[in-house]
Amino acid sequence: MRFYISLALFFLLFTVSSAQEIQVLDKETGEPVFNVAVFNKDKSKHLLTGFNGEASLSGFSYNEVIFFRHVSHSNFHATKRQILQQEGKVYLASTKNELSEVVLSVSRFEQNKGMVPQKVVTINQKDILTSAPQTSADLLESTGQVYVQKSQLGGGSPMIRGFATNRLLITVDGVRMNTAIFRGGNVQNVISIDPLSIERAEVVLGPGSLVFGSDAIGGVINFLTLSPAFSVAKGGNFSGRAYTRYATANEEKTGHLNLSYGTKKWAFLSSASYSDFGDMRMGSHGPEEYLRPDYVVRRNGQDLMVENDNPKVQKPTGYNQLNLLQKIRFKPNEEYNFSLGMIYSTTSDYPRYDRLYRKRNGVLRAADWYYGPQEWLQTNFQLNKAGNGKIYNDAKLTAAYQYFEESRNDRAFGDDIFYHTQEEVDAYSLNLDFEKDFASTTLSYGAEYVYNKVGSKGSEKNIITGEWAAGTSRYPDDASWQSLAAYGNLQWELAPSLNLQTGARYNYILLDAEFDEEIYDFPFSDANLRTGALTGSAGLNWQQNDIFGWQFNLSTGFRSPNIDDVGKIFDSAPGLVVVPNPDLEPEKAYNAELGLRLNFEHVVKLELAGYYTLLEDALVRRDFDLNGETSIEYHGEPSRVQAIQNAARAHVYGFEAGAKIRFSQQLKIESQLSITEGEEEQDDGTTAPLRHAAPLFGNAHLVWENDRLRFDLFGEYNGEISASELAPLEKDKDYLYAINENGDPYSPEWYTLNFSSQYQLGKMWLVTASLENITDQRYRTYSSGVAAAGRNLILALQYSF
Repeated sequence: MRFYISLALFFLLFTVSSAQEIQVLDKETGEPVFNVAVFNKDKSKHLLTGFNGEASLSGFSYNEVIFFRHVSHSNFHATKRQILQQEGKVYLASTKNELSEVVLSVSRFEQNKGMVPQKVVTINQKDILTSAPQTSADLLESTGQVYVQKSQLGGGSPMIRGFATNRLLITVDGVRMNTAIFRGGNVQNVISIDPLSIERAEVVLGPGSLVFGSDAIGGVINFLTLSPAFSVAKGGNFSGRAYTRYATANEEKTGHLNLSYGTKKWAFLSSASYSDFGDMRMGSHGPEEYLRPDYVVRRNGQDLMVENDNPKVQKPTGYNQLNLLQKIRFKPNEEYNFSLGMIYSTTSDYPRYDRLYRKRNGVLRAADWYYGPQEWLQTNFQLNKAGNGKIYNDAKLTAAYQYFEESRNDRAFGDDIFYHTQEEVDAYSLNLDFEKDFASTTLSYGAEYVYNKVGSKGSEKNIITGEWAAGTSRYPDDASWQSLAAYGNLQWELAPSLNLQTGARYNYILLDAEFDEEIYDFPFSDANLRTGALTGSAGLNWQQNDIFGWQFNLSTGFRSPNIDDVGKIFDSAPGLVVVPNPDLEPEKAYNAELGLRLNFEHVVKLELAGYYTLLEDALVRRDFDLNGETSIEYHGEPSRVQAIQNAARAHVYGFEAGAKIRFSQQLKIESQLSITEGEEEQDDGTTAPLRHAAPLFGNAHLVWENDRLRFDLFGEYNGEISASELAPLEKDKDYLYAINENGDPYSPEWYTLNFSSQYQLGKMWLVTASLENITDQRYRTYSSGVAAAGRNLILALQYSF
């Protein structure tokens, strides 16, 4: 009883203190407007609206004139008294050019989206709450413009425009997440990023090497985490959010809490999320090959295959995850802004599900195959300085340290030997970026240094005796990878509606690795790589008139060999083993794209884009020989030798379309479609389908919403990749796929029908209820080893204050 009385008193006190809370809304759509600048006449008091358009006017006097300014809306001003008399609602009229939204991921500084020649997909916190993603991989997939592959439930490897894994760059708060051991195989590091602690995400489609360097061939995914806000009032400003979610398909249980406190000079934010995922249940209608009829248990010292009570439940796939975030900001004056961020993520052990249902002669091959806890720690310090100096108007220093740990653990069915490899990476980075404004141009330039130290150990355990022995490591221990770079980027306003952006970057890469000659019988003892890469881009953004807008961009990208390319030894598939190759050079990409925007009185909006990318000296896995041997024994199995080589040229081209149709202020349709085609040169000179060229995919949403209620009926769909269209490396993994009438593997087409709803209960409570995959389809996204969720009910509740 005391608890409920205390809770009631808290709500009463908070209601009084929040009487001066206002909300800024779009005049046409009624949607909240995020990041509106709110200030008085002399700008001595200022703040920004939150994700729901909210702001507190407690720091302003009643007769004071308050100004509202936003890049995509007309300016507005009124007294505080007038605003409160309108029930705290401020309505801003949209300007003609919605592309004036600000983006950060193209030049490292805030940039008007209408001046950017690349296509940028933005995701805000409203999108996150609407889609209710379990992981950040699911969040990217919900955009309909990023394809996601999953080898296991604890995974998610994005594909963009025919490229994936170490050909995409992931950054968090501007710090590159890619390390020296990001591999060409599927990468699940994106799940370490907590979607509930993301303030905003931006996806740059196409090469981003000019600003971000190596790996940004297919695109850049930049996650910006929650940031505490300063207070304009004399006292402090305390806010927070509590969120919980449950999903039936894998019995997900997620809880999240973030708390923020700000004064005029100091601001603090703490965030924590915990998720527990059970085994994923697939749908009822689809290929029988995806079912899980049996699995392995160990009883009385023996491995046994036992029947699965429910073949639609994928045993084992469940795991749990913890995410923590801490931010501290200090702003002593208008010139300096300091920020310290700490992010930590860890998982439990999680099964590599696609390795657990492979069979040989009707018997499961693996008794155990799981990843150890995936740990990630990022600490970053940022200094932002504003001024009007001779060489810059804005300067930004970013220093970061990251620690990554992952391990692989496997044991064959009936085997007494358990294999374990563990990798650790210490990653240091330093970025110095400047921006200088001139009459009609803006110059941004900077320098970057990155250092990665890789630790790798291998061991073997006899599960009968419990004895451990040294084993082969995945990488050469104590290897290092370094990158030094400088870049310059010029944004030139040729006319009020025509902008040119061009720039160049030079990167120098150093790689050093030594192989243990007592363990490895290689014809070399070390690998020392010294190589450079020059990249550049040039693009135009032209708003021809109120209806037509054009984007044209030419750009290059590169990826330098890393420790994974040069020094890895592992089994990539049954009967295949990948060995090191110290003789590698960077792969280079050349890209051209053309985009068209059509806006018919804000009622019908279309975005169309076509692109072509040529990849030369592509780092691909090919047959290899080791001391003249083309086959060796690895983990007790004869295996064909392969290695990463500069052995191919590849090209990829595609088409993207997006449409928005508004029937009324409440009702609209939104849709996305992506078509990607790609080919890769083979050893004999022929071409074959590109491995990471996703099938046709897209979505369509019918949305009705008002101030408090939102309904979304939507479909997601995926085209077929026939047996003849599968890449050679995918054909080697036929166990992932359905089987056609000729007995050949292929990836079937699929669709899902879904419905989601949200209800804003007062200013503080938000209720979400969704029913996904209503028709209970059984499907796997292309190249995935785990089937997606069947019919899935999702319930979520959020409380904000």
